[in-house]
Amino acid sequence: MSMQEIIATIENGKRIDGTAFLQLEQEANLHQLGFLAHAIRMRLHPEPVVTYVIDRNINYTDICISACKFCAFFKAPEQGDGQVLSQETLTQKIAETQALGGTQILLQGGLHPDMPLAFYEDMLRFIKKTGIHIHGFSPPEVVHFSRLSGLTIKEVLQRLIAAGLDSIPGGGAEILSNRVRQELAPNKCNADQWIEVMETAHHLGLRTTATMMFGHIETVEERLEHLQRVRNLQDRTGGFTAFIPWPFQPDHTPLAASRKIEKTTAVSYLRMLALSRIYLDNIPNIQASWVTQGPKIAQLSLFFGANDFGSTMIEENVVAATGVRFRLSEEEIRRLVLDAGFQPQQRLMDYTPVQ
Repeated sequence: MSMQEIIATIENGKRIDGTAFLQLEQEANLHQLGFLAHAIRMRLHPEPVVTYVIDRNINYTDICISACKFCAFFKAPEQGDGQVLSQETLTQKIAETQALGGTQILLQGGLHPDMPLAFYEDMLRFIKKTGIHIHGFSPPEVVHFSRLSGLTIKEVLQRLIAAGLDSIPGGGAEILSNRVRQELAPNKCNADQWIEVMETAHHLGLRTTATMMFGHIETVEERLEHLQRVRNLQDRTGGFTAFIPWPFQPDHTPLAASRKIEKTTAVSYLRMLALSRIYLDNIPNIQASWVTQGPKIAQLSLFFGANDFGSTMIEENVVAATGVRFRLSEEEIRRLVLDAGFQPQQRLMDYTPVQ
């Protein structure tokens, strides 16, 4: 297909294939991608509304056996300086979140080698007493629980749901290519297992998000593989509420120490954001990544396919461990959205508006 034919296909609301994606990636300029992505965004969401959620990242432990080369946050068990949050600390963090109008917590942690499944069930039951929505346990954690307990993915998820789990974040996806995952995080679940967790969760009635961390050792073709896996699963289940692409932050990571990796530029980020909106025609929402890009680029993202500003991130530790420390209050998010010409709207995880 010529570029004109690809653009016409997109403008007519039809799906593009992988070949067209690669051609767009190689030949389309930034303005073309932005125009196409924004048109899709406005077709899916005609009202000039940009949503956001008030929540907090709670990392219940930094002790982890995965030793991912891109992570600056984890502590190996033998280091002896890792921690597991107490119930008292959890109570304090959740109370602070609710006092700020927070509706959910994003509960994730390292792959701890010693904690049984019952520990996570008890934590869920304890947190659930507060009444807050628990958006927790990314697929690598679920696979880790399965390995330690000897239970199937489905059995683990059923027990977590019974204990209070409400939805699952799309973390731990990185790039859904087994070549990339084997090099970066061989102790972590592979791409097929990540998809298995999400598909099982969807069939059990959980809604989830999907992410992509790009800009490290992956090829453009492997980015496409990632998007294709996500789009195929969404075709089967419809369980993803949103997609969040964000660029790798190299500072203080083992990966950056072992090879030269440049930070993803704002232009490259906006291109990938737009390409994601164009290709993932069956996922309703695309989130901007102000946590990695800062407020101004996140504001620009609203014209490159994003219709959601993500979370207020009352607390964030993993990206902060790389030295990137953007912070935005709810008031600042609302101002940025208004200044871009949109109406801010607080939402829940499933995108139900908060009145």
